[in-house]
Formats: sequence, C-alpha cells, structure tokens
Amino acid sequence: MSKVTEINHPLVQHKLALIRDKNTGSKDFRELVEEVATLMAYEVTRDVQLETVEIETPICKTKCKMLAGKKIAIVPILRAGLGMVDGMIKLIPAAKVGHVGLYRDEVTLKPVEYFCKLPSDINERDIIVVDPMLATGGSAIGAIDVLKKRGAKYIRLMCLIASPEGVKAVQTAHPDVDIYLGSLDEKLNEHGYIVPGLGDAGDRLFGTK
Repeated sequence: MSKVTEINHPLVQHKLALIRDKNTGSKDFRELVEEVATLMAYEVTRDVQLETVEIETPICKTKCKMLAGKKIAIVPILRAGLGMVDGMIKLIPAAKVGHVGLYRDEVTLKPVEYFCKLPSDINERDIIVVDPMLATGGSAIGAIDVLKKRGAKYIRLMCLIASPEGVKAVQTAHPDVDIYLGSLDEKLNEHGYIVPGLGDAGDRLFGTK
C-alpha cells in the first residue's frame, strides 16, 4: 500500500488556514497556493537520489552532494493544478512540466481525458502529479491512469488538502503511488466537497464561478 505523508510544518499549516478563509481573494489565494507548493516540495523531494561530485571552492577542491539519477517532471491536473506549478519550479527549475486535462462524464461520472502533453522522456522521470484538492479521487486516479498508459513508472501525488475517501480510492487504484498532503480533512459532504475544505480551488484561483 502506498505511503501517505501529511506535512505538518507550521508554515504550511499557517498558510493553509489563510487559503481556507472564504475572505481570502484570488490574488492572495494564488500567492498562498504557490507558497505552500514550494514548502511541500521540500518534503516530496526528500528522498531523491544524490551523487558525490568534486568541485573547487575559492579555497580548495572538495567533494559535495548533488542530485543524481532520474530527472523530475511536474504534472498539474488542469486547471487547478496550474496554481501549484510556479511554486515548485522555483525550487526545481530544471524540472519539465507536463499537463493532463480531464472532465467528468455526466452520465458515467468517470473522468475523461481531453488533453495530455508530456515530456518525451516521461518514462524515465520522477513524476510529481499536483492538484490542490483530492476529493473523490476520480481526477487523480484518471490522471495517473493517463500517465501510466504513456509509460510513466515513478509517480507521486501532491495535494494541499484531501478527504479520507479520496486517499483510500487512490491507494486502492494505484497502491504504488505515494501521496503527500498539507492536510487530511474530515470527510466529503453529499455534494462531493471536502469538509472543512476550501471551496472550489479552480474558481478561487482564477476568479470564476
């Protein structure tokens, strides 16, 4: 079963409280989501591989650690996932960015792919799928399905908040995908919204209704 990591850093929790506040406007909401994504990226990348290299400081030659192994790809789930990309790119500027777009079929209620653009070497990269919310889990499962169909092997999921139902659904569908959260919330309500949640992340990011 996949690992679930709840990132309880004080700065993450403080900024999440501001994000949840219904009085936080779109400008501040966007900035806060970006900042939390940067902070969470530290934890998500904690176990990436390092290698020893020799460099020369102004004083002498020395051996240091640098990133090694697989390169990173960040894949936001459209559209709300876009709000997390810039925050992660600040920390990992060499990462490539792919995009996966899904909509929910009104009859089957299943996610349907409408857009997918990925780096050509996606099968060789450590992939971090990002979406502010993990509610029912349908979009995350659909996005991971899309990635695996295109050869992706090394996938993690990073969300600001999640419901227990969504976490369980992703773990059941993709037990090899570790999940990183800012907060594991209480539940889903009858409308499929996370409680206490933060409302609709896409609408709050982009000022739409």
